[in-house]
Amino acid sequence: MRKYKIRKQQYDRAKKLGVEIQPSTRKDKKIDVLRGDDKISIGATGYKDYFEYLDQDEDLADDRRRAFRKRHNCPDKRKGSAGYYACKLLW
Repeated sequence: MRKYKIRKQQYDRAKKLGVEIQPSTRKDKKIDVLRGDDKISIGATGYKDYFEYLDQDEDLADDRRRAFRKRHNCPDKRKGSAGYYACKLLW
């Protein structure tokens, strides 16, 4: 499987969150979030995210984003958790 391509928007979002990101060293994850000495891997490689859907169709991407955020309860994620970063960086 090829490495996940991190978009400029994701780097910009990471900077606003005060973390660094890089392609994951784990083959089953998309992104490693680096915060101090902590490394959190997010995004399963077998699933698309907002930016991958956006490459296909903007309306579809927006619908999938709404569904993901509702299904994963994004507003209530604990800051600094893997779910929090997935909501902020992938969706």
